[in-house]
Amino acid sequence: QVQLVEFGGGLVQPGGSLRLSCRASGTLYSINPMGWYRQAPGKERELVATITTSTNTNYADSVKDRFAIFRDYNRKTVDLQMNSRKPEDTAVYYCDYNHCGTDYWGEGTLVTVSS
Repeated sequence: QVQLVEFGGGLVQPGGSLRLSCRASGTLYSINPMGWYRQAPGKERELVATITTSTNTNYADSVKDRFAIFRDYNRKTVDLQMNSRKPEDTAVYYCDYNHCGTDYWGEGTLVTVSS
């Protein structure tokens, strides 16, 4: 059974930076993707970024060139570096691991972008 725990949420000013980290436990396979999703108030959960290998990443258009995703296979972590934050980035951010079509989710961490 895979369990995911997110760290690093909080309040950040517009234009600021914040780094989220997700730590996994259980058996993970490096071939399976990990990623970050977010859900803003009143909206559906949406993709932010996913990563399989360091050269195989995928980003939502809204965060390209601002966010970067990193994965450490030995430590079983996936981090999301968020720069140039905008108020519309305010959301609960969820860590995800996908194995053979099954998604494992963390409980989420709230990120608020406000002055």
